Amino acid sequence: MWITLAVISALGLGVYDIFKKMSLRGNNVLTVLLLNTVVGAALMSPVVVGNILDGSWGFGGNAASHLLILLKSGIVLASWTMGYFAMKHMPLTITGSINATRPVLVLVGALLIFGERLNALQWVGTVLGFVSLFLISRIGRKEGFSLTGSKWIWLAMGATVMGAVSGLYDKYLLRSLPALEVQAWYSLYQVAIMGVTIALLRRLGHADGTPFQWRWTIPCIAIFLTAADLAYFYCLSLPGAMISVVSMIRRGSVLVSFLYGAVVLREKHIGLKLIDLAILLLALVLLVVASH
Repeated sequence: MWITLAVISALGLGVYDIFKKMSLRGNNVLTVLLLNTVVGAALMSPVVVGNILDGSWGFGGNAASHLLILLKSGIVLASWTMGYFAMKHMPLTITGSINATRPVLVLVGALLIFGERLNALQWVGTVLGFVSLFLISRIGRKEGFSLTGSKWIWLAMGATVMGAVSGLYDKYLLRSLPALEVQAWYSLYQVAIMGVTIALLRRLGHADGTPFQWRWTIPCIAIFLTAADLAYFYCLSLPGAMISVVSMIRRGSVLVSFLYGAVVLREKHIGLKLIDLAILLLALVLLVVASH
């Protein structure tokens, strides 16, 4: 059951990436991100309202739990901010592939923190994930996005690292907190953090000068992300769910965004990227098979 939910989450994330790319091209990144958090919080608002009406105020009114969720919101926003700027300026077939290597980092954390153990096939899949990361870095260099000459690739990698931290933190949170309440309250806190951040940047004169353009794709970002996260959080709450495997399956979303980048956006070096994608997908298949 948890594997099926992870696959559903992956499909939702793939469509989410497409709408994100459509919304960010030539647009104001922080405003798009703010609207995304507002729509996401609105979708989850029934849970927050229900908590307030029943007098629990979320997590039984436990202030420490709310502080943990506030930290979760900050981690996710850090990942999103770096990822949004990287996606605006880099090909989707590169940013998607970099993000798809996140499970490699999650695996290391899962082994060290949660004591998860992988079998032989899962280790083979993990090694292939490292190979995929190496290949995509070589392809990125051909398109002018090298580690030494492009800040965007560093932002993409930073977003991946923070995303891995968020995944490990989720496993910790969901051991004791209800998944729906976690998603609802962290969505609400994200709006507050983004609002304060943008206000401070504008006051200090450091706001992104790119004009904002409204697009119908912007609310679709939050809709598909919320659906993907609902499947993800419920998946992690099930007995036996392994964060390292779930995270790797979710990165299968790269297939959806890759096809969009190749067919619709007609991005470069598709042949080389297909080889990298094939290796990545083989790694995902091995992990899924080995998890049964």
